[in-house]
Amino acid sequence: MLAVALELFARNGVSGTSIQMIADELGVTKAAVYFQFNAKEELLRAVVAPALEEMRRVTEEAEARRRPADQLSAALTGVVDMIINNSRLNAVVWADPAVSRLTREDPILRDLVARLDRILAGPDPDVEALVTTVMVSGGLMAATTDPRLADLDKDVLRRQLLNTARRMLGLRAIRDQV
Repeated sequence: MLAVALELFARNGVSGTSIQMIADELGVTKAAVYFQFNAKEELLRAVVAPALEEMRRVTEEAEARRRPADQLSAALTGVVDMIINNSRLNAVVWADPAVSRLTREDPILRDLVARLDRILAGPDPDVEALVTTVMVSGGLMAATTDPRLADLDKDVLRRQLLNTARRMLGLRAIRDQV
């Protein structure tokens, strides 16, 4: 059900996808969908939950590193992998106002984003560090949803995203570490 919902959300937007459309795609009744999820927003939260859990794991693994440079490297690698693994969901998050609202209101996600920002930009970032972090984050999301890059091999895309983000953040690029 979650895979079907994600596909329909990506194709039609959350607002453009009805519970009836999800039920029809699954070949079940609308009541069967409502039996598992009381509302479309609850279904949307369930679609987003695995990526949120992955983000929590990436954040905690990065924070567990002692040196700030190691934290930054672990966070960046984890975020790039997470974004590549969730490219379909990224398209929904990136383009749909309903999802944007949901993410802005979610205290768990806001906390994770703040923690990752502290790792990527530093605990008290200046304007340059903040702008760079926002550009890196947005660029990573955009790159995994842009049709011009859709046919790239995942390993090539991963390496390019990591190298570009590392350069923007002032870190050494990686070469063949995939």
